[in-house]
Amino acid sequence: MAELELRHLRAVCAIAEEGSVTKAAARLGLTQPALSAQLRSVERLVGGQLFERTPAGSVPTDLGRYVIRSAHVVLDDLSQLLSSARERASVPSQGPFVAAAMPMLWVSQLVDELRARFRCTEVRTEIDWSWQTLLDMLVSKRANLAVFDYFEGVDRRHLTGIEVRTLLHEPQFVAVSAESPLAGYEVVPLAELEKYDWVALPPEYDSARMQLHTACAALGFTPRITHHVIETGNARALVANGAVSLASPASRNWDGIAIRPLVGDPISIRVMVATRNDGLVAGRAHEAFACAAHAYRAVVDRNPHFTKWWAEHPEAHVELDAALRLARPSSPQ
Repeated sequence: MAELELRHLRAVCAIAEEGSVTKAAARLGLTQPALSAQLRSVERLVGGQLFERTPAGSVPTDLGRYVIRSAHVVLDDLSQLLSSARERASVPSQGPFVAAAMPMLWVSQLVDELRARFRCTEVRTEIDWSWQTLLDMLVSKRANLAVFDYFEGVDRRHLTGIEVRTLLHEPQFVAVSAESPLAGYEVVPLAELEKYDWVALPPEYDSARMQLHTACAALGFTPRITHHVIETGNARALVANGAVSLASPASRNWDGIAIRPLVGDPISIRVMVATRNDGLVAGRAHEAFACAAHAYRAVVDRNPHFTKWWAEHPEAHVELDAALRLARPSSPQ
């Protein structure tokens, strides 16, 4: 069975644009009988006449106008496909982009930003609580970018060919049971947490551990860290049952848990972005940093307390704000 071909669509469009089979044939480099034969084939396939022959030339019928509009869409899509394919072929993909990160609320947004900016076969993530493991991946070229909290010792790592920057100074909020009197505070005084059990990461993964102890010592008590937990579900269950823990400021109130700022922001962490200076990120470390900036900013408004804090503390995110001026490109580069 005969099928409609692209040459048929081009022929119909040419006749409509030229208003004449003869002129269209000359434009397409065909004889008038050959183009007339193509037109008859198209009319048989669609089941009706596409043009009326008048003294003024070939005038499209209602069916003809419909076929011509549809043909233009198909030909335009084909042109776009060929253009995009040729562009992709001229700048071949360089394999996967690997982002190594601690478990953070904005990792999925970071993946979206990297996909939008970097031409690669895919964006993969490697999630780990250990900053040493993440930097090892970067040093060994198993990752292009790493995002992690600052830990004592980062500055002493020998990181040749790697750029490390601070994204922002992030305050730590506190997670409390929604049934606790603490949930009634808009901003929780740290001194009010003296009598509560604490849920925390194991010491080797807890970037805020020393700050917490220092801030509590200044108020005359030692935090009673009763539960060392890595798995988020267990931590949430313990908090909902009456314990307390530090929390990302972008965290939402969730299933029996309230997230609140601490008075005076006694505990904050530096969020770091490290990039290799070769491979996919060669000469584009500022763009990778901008991806992290846009991704982080996308989650700030999850928590209205954090939105308020963000507006009141521009000094904490100066570098992030500057990176936001680098907008997303229209297509990966």
